[in-house]
Amino acid sequence: MFAVGLTGGIGSGKSTVADLFAAHGVPLVDTDLIAHRITAPHGIAMPQIAAEFGASFVAADGSLDRARMRTLVFRDDGARKRLEGITHPLIRAETEREQREAQGPYVIIVVPLLVESGSWKTRVNRVLTVDCSVETQIARVMSRNGFSREQVLAIIARQATREARLAAANDVIDNDNAPLDALKAQVDAQHRVYLSLAGA
Repeated sequence: MFAVGLTGGIGSGKSTVADLFAAHGVPLVDTDLIAHRITAPHGIAMPQIAAEFGASFVAADGSLDRARMRTLVFRDDGARKRLEGITHPLIRAETEREQREAQGPYVIIVVPLLVESGSWKTRVNRVLTVDCSVETQIARVMSRNGFSREQVLAIIARQATREARLAAANDVIDNDNAPLDALKAQVDAQHRVYLSLAGA
């Protein structure tokens, strides 16, 4: 099936754009949701995470202690790579399964770290980047998550640059404080393009 990789930095509005595509009946495969599912209570990644990092990284309900793990991987690159070594193969397998089972004219795969992961560009037919300024990202994430400016900047620093995401894109949606109607118009236009490319 024709596949579009949807990406963008934190706070860019990927989820809003994905939902607008879903309103057209386009199936979504969201790698962030898969990551949360495999680290939920008794998720398939949890036995390996507990074995690798210890029981202190498992919350009382059997899920990943996200706050503790976030603190660790932000200061320890080796720990981040060990975590990714567990989660990334599982996320990839689940993504491929959901993609195979998707029913629709084409499929949107939401991949926040598409540019960073390297292999994703070869696994989709088009890359669609949701773009906005760094200042817009900071304001949105501070408002949404209650993070400090410094915390948001630390997250942004670990992601691909805006320039790198734009360079990787076949298509771009501008979401720098675009009104919802304007955003919807851009999605509608891209949807028509993808229907054509998918032969739908």
